[in-house]
Amino acid sequence: MSLLDDLEQEAKRLKLTAGDVQQRKLAREEFFKNQMAPRLNALSEYLERLVANLKALKPAKPRHYTVPGYGQVVAYCEHDYELTQNVQPDSHEIRIAFHCEVAPEECPAVEVEGIKVKALSGTFGRYQLAGQMADVKKGPNGEMLAATFRARGRIAALATFTADADAPVLKMSFTNIDAFGNTVKTTSLGALNDALFDDIGRYLAREENTLLREALPDDYRAQLRSAVERNQVKQRWELKIAGQRKSELAALKRAHGSGESLFARLRGLVSKER
Repeated sequence: MSLLDDLEQEAKRLKLTAGDVQQRKLAREEFFKNQMAPRLNALSEYLERLVANLKALKPAKPRHYTVPGYGQVVAYCEHDYELTQNVQPDSHEIRIAFHCEVAPEECPAVEVEGIKVKALSGTFGRYQLAGQMADVKKGPNGEMLAATFRARGRIAALATFTADADAPVLKMSFTNIDAFGNTVKTTSLGALNDALFDDIGRYLAREENTLLREALPDDYRAQLRSAVERNQVKQRWELKIAGQRKSELAALKRAHGSGESLFARLRGLVSKER
């Protein structure tokens, strides 16, 4: 085969490969458009309405965050929501960013000593809390021996909802919403319905919700229920036996005198046998 033939065959192969890539790309986009986009658009519409209502009503519901070595930090949402979206032919991302203002008057004043002063200061910095230090006690070399901390500052929160044509799932990520740090949950595309939307809304508004509670399989739930029932039966029998023994002991005491005299009599009988 000549060089020209080799080059022409390689050119045809590359052309077929490029065509396959384009076909796969079109198939992905078609799948996303028909199967996923309508559900993502419904979620987007719900979140836009949710944000608009929260901005208008501004519910003053406290949020509690736990800081190791300090305790509970209480903050209130500023309702400064910023909803942004990135919509592509084969993906859709929704982001809701907002802030919560720490209420120092509702946070504890915690006194720490020694190396805990530096450690707690570092923890506050890691959580981006502008903690206020008071009653600072320093040693002769300027080292901090003790200090009283009270939390203050502004907490940045973020909720992200992402889906793409790679898999029919919705990926949810929550940062600093119900606790410091990041929480991730993935749910099937088929679960995107009004009930899930309501659960998401309640979670973001800090109302009672079940969004992050994992649903247990029916067989495992039945096993747990059976185990609980067995424990309850066991406890009832133990109480019944204990009560019966107590009644029998009381009857023996009434028949033979005190427990001590009964024991003495038994010991006497044993001695006689010997």
